[in-house]
Amino acid sequence: MPPARVLVPIAIVSALVLVLVLVGVIGSAVTRGIHALTAQPPGEGTEVVAPAEAKAAAAARDLSGEQKDAADYLAAQPTAYWLTPEQDPIGEAGDTVLSLIAQAREQDRSVAMVVYGLPGRDCGNHSSGGLSEEDYPTWLDEIGAALDTAPEVRKVVILEPDSIALAPDCGNIADRARQLGDAVDRISTPNTWIYIDGGHSNWLPPDQMADLIRQIGVIDRVRGFATNVSNYQSAADEFAYAAALSPLVDGAHAIVDTSRSGAATSGGEWCNPPGQLVGEPGGTFHDDVVDTNLWIKPPGESDGTCNGGPAAGVFWPEAAVELTSDAR
Repeated sequence: MPPARVLVPIAIVSALVLVLVLVGVIGSAVTRGIHALTAQPPGEGTEVVAPAEAKAAAAARDLSGEQKDAADYLAAQPTAYWLTPEQDPIGEAGDTVLSLIAQAREQDRSVAMVVYGLPGRDCGNHSSGGLSEEDYPTWLDEIGAALDTAPEVRKVVILEPDSIALAPDCGNIADRARQLGDAVDRISTPNTWIYIDGGHSNWLPPDQMADLIRQIGVIDRVRGFATNVSNYQSAADEFAYAAALSPLVDGAHAIVDTSRSGAATSGGEWCNPPGQLVGEPGGTFHDDVVDTNLWIKPPGESDGTCNGGPAAGVFWPEAAVELTSDAR
């Protein structure tokens, strides 16, 4: 006779299946919970890395005296790193992002970076350049792939400063909105907090800036907007501006650049105005709208060939000395 078959009641089988499903669900929930604990937006006390790749650090090696002191001081400050295709081209940009992430891991800090490679960047002004329409997505994909390798590291990305705020002057609002919307999709990764261009308090009024931001169509997919990037307005004015702009763009949050806001006496002058000072360190302030302030524009880097400065982005020792005169 064949061996007797052991018949397992259907109820028992169903119970076993249910247990396995619950184990999977609970395990998945625990994993999501762990990631949720790390995926916190920037806030007061946020510290980002002082990038080893900072231009101030490279310049300090060839300087002496007060200029070296200023460069050394600035190189040690937590500051955003600017990814540009001129400095970090296709094939190298991803490695730079991975290096910044590695520094953040080692220092147990966040990392802040600016993506600045838009086609027709700065409308041919001092910071002109950028990539072609064909190459820009490739560059962004490389950056996005590198960001995606580190879901446990908080990454703050400032996307294309001045891009949409300057678009009315450039006559390319529709193109800019399309390019920025696509850029957001390509660099969105876990624990990456993206802030799009929000102008600043001494530029466009909040209602006009809000209209431009809405045309990008991504406010539901980013953390918010960045203000005062590479400008000299006071933190108080920028917080007030962010508070006025936020309700017009679905309550989006903001981040404020205070790298050169210490004097806030430049008025409407944005290109190497004299008599300015570094501002409050990153992580000093926050409120219900502004997540925090950060140093986004590296102090000491020129705004362009104006008021005696070198080309945009070049480290300028004389300016570094002036900017840090009250800080060192």
